[in-house]
Amino acid sequence: MHPEPKPVAAISFVDEQGQTHRLSDYKGKVVVLNIWATWCVPCRTEMPTLDRLQAALGDEGFAVVPLSVDRGGLDLVNKFFAEIHISHLGKYIDTSGQAVRSVGAIGLPTTLIIDRRGNEVGRVVGPAEWDAPEVVTLLGSLLAKPSKPGARTFAQAGAAEQAGSESRDVPSLLTRSVRWLKALIK
Repeated sequence: MHPEPKPVAAISFVDEQGQTHRLSDYKGKVVVLNIWATWCVPCRTEMPTLDRLQAALGDEGFAVVPLSVDRGGLDLVNKFFAEIHISHLGKYIDTSGQAVRSVGAIGLPTTLIIDRRGNEVGRVVGPAEWDAPEVVTLLGSLLAKPSKPGARTFAQAGAAEQAGSESRDVPSLLTRSVRWLKALIK
Protein backbone atom coordinates (compact mmCIF):
# COMPACT_ATOMS: atom_id res chain seq x y z
CA MET A 1 0.00 0.00 0.00
CA HIS A 2 1.17 3.50 -0.68
CA PRO A 3 2.42 5.95 1.96
CA GLU A 4 0.45 8.69 0.17
CA PRO A 5 -2.31 8.59 -2.46
CA LYS A 6 -0.93 8.72 -6.00
CA PRO A 7 -2.52 10.10 -9.14
CA VAL A 8 -3.74 7.44 -11.54
CA ALA A 9 -2.88 7.63 -15.22
CA ALA A 10 -5.69 8.84 -17.47
CA ILE A 11 -6.71 5.56 -19.04
CA SER A 12 -9.64 4.83 -21.30
CA PHE A 13 -11.35 1.61 -22.31
CA VAL A 14 -14.57 0.42 -23.93
CA ASP A 15 -17.55 -1.44 -22.53
CA GLU A 16 -19.54 -4.24 -24.15
CA GLN A 17 -21.60 -1.71 -26.15
CA GLY A 18 -18.44 -0.12 -27.54
CA GLN A 19 -18.87 3.04 -25.44
CA THR A 20 -15.65 4.69 -24.27
CA HIS A 21 -15.11 5.05 -20.52
CA ARG A 22 -12.41 6.86 -18.62
CA LEU A 23 -11.23 6.04 -15.15
CA SER A 24 -12.07 9.64 -14.25
CA ASP A 25 -15.75 8.78 -14.90
CA TYR A 26 -15.68 6.94 -11.57
CA LYS A 27 -14.53 9.89 -9.47
CA GLY A 28 -16.59 9.99 -6.28
CA LYS A 29 -16.58 6.20 -6.00
CA VAL A 30 -14.22 3.77 -4.38
CA VAL A 31 -12.99 1.65 -7.29
CA VAL A 32 -11.32 -1.73 -7.44
CA LEU A 33 -9.71 -1.67 -10.91
CA ASN A 34 -8.68 -5.20 -11.84
CA ILE A 35 -6.48 -5.57 -14.92
CA TRP A 36 -6.72 -9.13 -16.16
CA ALA A 37 -6.83 -11.52 -19.14
CA THR A 38 -8.69 -14.75 -19.88
CA TRP A 39 -5.41 -16.64 -20.47
CA CYS A 40 -4.10 -15.65 -17.01
CA VAL A 41 -4.74 -18.60 -14.64
CA PRO A 42 -4.62 -16.53 -11.41
CA CYS A 43 -7.01 -14.01 -13.04
CA ARG A 44 -9.45 -16.80 -13.86
CA THR A 45 -9.29 -18.00 -10.26
CA GLU A 46 -9.87 -14.59 -8.69
CA MET A 47 -12.65 -13.34 -11.03
CA PRO A 48 -15.51 -15.07 -9.15
CA THR A 49 -14.36 -13.36 -5.93
CA LEU A 50 -14.53 -9.98 -7.67
CA ASP A 51 -18.01 -10.83 -8.94
CA ARG A 52 -19.16 -11.64 -5.40
CA LEU A 53 -17.50 -8.46 -4.07
CA GLN A 54 -19.43 -6.37 -6.61
CA ALA A 55 -22.65 -8.17 -5.63
CA ALA A 56 -21.98 -7.46 -1.95
CA LEU A 57 -20.81 -3.83 -2.14
CA GLY A 58 -21.71 -2.53 -5.60
CA ASP A 59 -23.77 0.62 -5.44
CA GLU A 60 -23.42 4.26 -6.33
CA GLY A 61 -20.34 4.63 -4.11
CA PHE A 62 -18.39 1.52 -5.12
CA ALA A 63 -17.46 -0.30 -8.31
CA VAL A 64 -15.34 -3.23 -9.37
CA VAL A 65 -14.02 -2.46 -12.85
CA PRO A 66 -12.57 -5.62 -14.44
CA LEU A 67 -10.48 -4.43 -17.37
CA SER A 68 -9.58 -7.21 -19.80
CA VAL A 69 -6.45 -6.76 -21.88
CA ASP A 70 -7.25 -9.72 -24.13
CA ARG A 71 -6.39 -8.95 -27.76
CA GLY A 72 -9.33 -11.15 -28.80
CA GLY A 73 -11.66 -8.57 -27.27
CA LEU A 74 -15.23 -8.91 -26.13
CA ASP A 75 -15.85 -12.37 -27.61
CA LEU A 76 -13.26 -13.94 -25.33
CA VAL A 77 -14.58 -12.08 -22.29
CA ASN A 78 -18.20 -13.04 -23.05
CA LYS A 79 -17.24 -16.70 -23.38
CA PHE A 80 -15.21 -16.65 -20.17
CA PHE A 81 -17.91 -14.85 -18.14
CA ALA A 82 -20.50 -17.38 -19.39
CA GLU A 83 -18.24 -20.35 -18.52
CA ILE A 84 -17.78 -19.30 -14.90
CA HIS A 85 -21.19 -17.64 -14.43
CA ILE A 86 -20.07 -14.04 -13.83
CA SER A 87 -23.24 -11.96 -13.48
CA HIS A 88 -22.49 -8.83 -11.44
CA LEU A 89 -19.52 -7.36 -13.29
CA GLY A 90 -19.41 -5.10 -16.30
CA LYS A 91 -17.28 -6.02 -19.30
CA TYR A 92 -14.50 -3.57 -20.04
CA ILE A 93 -11.86 -4.07 -22.71
CA ASP A 94 -8.48 -2.55 -23.60
CA THR A 95 -7.19 -4.60 -26.54
CA SER A 96 -4.30 -2.16 -27.02
CA GLY A 97 -2.80 -2.98 -23.62
CA GLN A 98 -2.23 0.73 -23.07
CA ALA A 99 -3.76 0.57 -19.57
CA VAL A 100 -1.11 -1.95 -18.48
CA ARG A 101 1.66 0.39 -19.58
CA SER A 102 -0.02 3.54 -18.27
CA VAL A 103 -0.51 2.23 -14.72
CA GLY A 104 2.86 0.46 -14.68
CA ALA A 105 1.43 -3.01 -14.13
CA ILE A 106 4.21 -5.59 -13.94
CA GLY A 107 2.04 -8.68 -14.05
CA LEU A 108 -1.51 -9.96 -14.17
CA PRO A 109 -3.72 -9.68 -12.35
CA THR A 110 -2.92 -6.21 -11.10
CA THR A 111 -5.56 -4.53 -8.98
CA LEU A 112 -5.59 -0.86 -8.04
CA ILE A 113 -7.64 0.44 -5.14
CA ILE A 114 -8.73 3.94 -6.03
CA ASP A 115 -10.24 6.39 -3.56
CA ARG A 116 -13.19 8.69 -4.11
CA ARG A 117 -10.90 11.44 -5.37
CA GLY A 118 -9.52 9.21 -8.11
CA ASN A 119 -6.15 8.56 -6.47
CA GLU A 120 -4.51 5.17 -6.18
CA VAL A 121 -4.20 4.29 -2.51
CA GLY A 122 -3.20 0.67 -2.90
CA ARG A 123 -2.15 -2.00 -5.37
CA VAL A 124 -2.16 -5.77 -5.32
CA VAL A 125 -0.09 -7.69 -7.88
CA GLY A 126 -1.34 -11.25 -8.07
CA PRO A 127 -4.63 -12.84 -7.08
CA ALA A 128 -6.55 -12.08 -3.89
CA GLU A 129 -9.68 -13.37 -2.19
CA TRP A 130 -11.70 -10.19 -2.66
CA ASP A 131 -14.89 -11.68 -1.22
CA ALA A 132 -13.39 -12.92 2.05
CA PRO A 133 -15.83 -11.83 4.79
CA GLU A 134 -13.19 -9.73 6.52
CA VAL A 135 -12.35 -7.89 3.29
CA VAL A 136 -16.02 -7.23 2.46
CA THR A 137 -16.69 -5.95 5.98
CA LEU A 138 -13.62 -3.74 5.98
CA LEU A 139 -14.22 -2.33 2.51
CA GLY A 140 -17.81 -1.65 3.57
CA SER A 141 -16.52 0.26 6.58
CA LEU A 142 -14.08 2.14 4.38
CA LEU A 143 -16.95 3.08 2.07
CA ALA A 144 -18.93 4.44 5.00
CA LYS A 145 -16.23 7.02 5.59
CA PRO A 146 -15.96 9.96 3.21
CA SER A 147 -12.57 10.60 1.68
CA LYS A 148 -11.08 13.61 3.39
CA PRO A 149 -7.76 15.44 3.44
CA GLY A 150 -5.35 14.17 6.06
CA ALA A 151 -6.95 10.73 6.30
CA ARG A 152 -4.51 7.89 6.87
CA THR A 153 -3.59 5.89 3.82
CA PHE A 154 -3.47 2.10 3.73
CA ALA A 155 0.32 2.17 4.05
CA GLN A 156 0.26 4.47 7.07
CA ALA A 157 -2.35 2.30 8.74
CA GLY A 158 -0.30 -0.82 7.96
CA ALA A 159 2.83 0.72 9.46
CA ALA A 160 0.93 1.53 12.65
CA GLU A 161 -0.42 -2.02 12.82
CA GLN A 162 3.01 -3.52 12.13
CA ALA A 163 4.62 -1.46 14.87
CA GLY A 164 2.37 -3.19 17.38
CA SER A 165 2.85 -6.70 15.99
CA GLU A 166 6.59 -7.23 15.64
CA SER A 167 6.59 -10.50 17.57
CA ARG A 168 4.03 -12.24 15.32
CA ASP A 169 4.87 -14.65 12.51
CA VAL A 170 4.96 -13.16 9.02
CA PRO A 171 1.29 -13.00 7.94
CA SER A 172 -0.07 -13.82 4.50
CA LEU A 173 -0.82 -11.08 1.97
CA LEU A 174 -4.55 -11.31 2.69
CA THR A 175 -3.98 -11.16 6.46
CA ARG A 176 -1.71 -8.11 6.08
CA SER A 177 -4.28 -6.44 3.82
CA VAL A 178 -7.03 -7.02 6.36
CA ARG A 179 -4.82 -5.62 9.14
CA TRP A 180 -4.04 -2.52 7.05
CA LEU A 181 -7.72 -1.96 6.39
CA LYS A 182 -8.60 -2.42 10.08
CA ALA A 183 -5.94 0.09 11.13
CA LEU A 184 -7.07 2.50 8.42
CA ILE A 185 -10.68 2.63 9.55
CA LYS A 186 -10.02 2.85 13.29
